[in-house]
Amino acid sequence: MSKRRFTKEQIEELLKNKNVSKCSEKSITYSKEFKIFAVKRYDEGLTATEIFKEAGFDLFLIGEGIPKCRVGSWRKVCSTKGISKLNIETRGKSKGGGRPKTKGLTDADRIKRLEIENAYLKAENDFLVKLRAAKKR
Repeated sequence: MSKRRFTKEQIEELLKNKNVSKCSEKSITYSKEFKIFAVKRYDEGLTATEIFKEAGFDLFLIGEGIPKCRVGSWRKVCSTKGISKLNIETRGKSKGGGRPKTKGLTDADRIKRLEIENAYLKAENDFLVKLRAAKKR
């Protein structure tokens, strides 16, 4: 993750660009149309830097290595998942991992979840008992 931080003035300047849909202190969200445009222009032979300059970005402001990284990741998405996936924002979306959601569960759901966890822990303990017994032989 980048350590750069945008000031309020820089954020305002970035938001004036039609190719930016959102901008915060830490990140820039580029418009879906720009992502598709950039990938197509790159395939036509332009460099990532030229594409970003053509789109009106100040490379000193966003970072000189950013265009190459962004276009590279957008091309990777296009080649693996298709160009339509550039329209979907995936930042912050987990792949099913992480801690299970427990807020807002009913008592019955909470009990069911705890019973499943209890059964798992019992099975784990039984496995460890058998493993220790096998080592002693």
